Amino acid sequence: MKKIVLTLAIAICTFSAFAGEEKIAPRVLDAFNIEFNTAKEVEWTTGNAYFMATFIYNDKYVFAYYNTDGDLLGLTHYISPAQLPMSLQSSIKKNYNEFWVSDLFEVAKDGSTIYYITLEKADKTIVLQSAGGNEWSVFKKIKKV
Repeated sequence: MKKIVLTLAIAICTFSAFAGEEKIAPRVLDAFNIEFNTAKEVEWTTGNAYFMATFIYNDKYVFAYYNTDGDLLGLTHYISPAQLPMSLQSSIKKNYNEFWVSDLFEVAKDGSTIYYITLEKADKTIVLQSAGGNEWSVFKKIKKV
């Protein structure tokens, strides 16, 4: 009797855990499964006009964005400063040596790569972007209070 009650309790918990799961359009799932058939630990989030898959692929955490038609909009993943092109590493060391890196990720879209880095110090946060060239441009500045 205890086994039946325990099995029923597990089934109810499992059902309620998945009852609120978001519906992913079949064409999005098909596109994802074709592109990332070896992905692990896939989790989905939906927005107004997109779907985001978070998963592990080739031992990296990756975020893939799809529109409602199943078209891949772009990929992002976090990287370390050592993974930046040397010219961008040098530029950070030369122009922002008093800052520390709090966030860094790479965006791949339509065959191009864009880098975003968040730099901080006690009174300021700066987000820079680079289209993979030799220079950074200021994407956003935040003054800390």
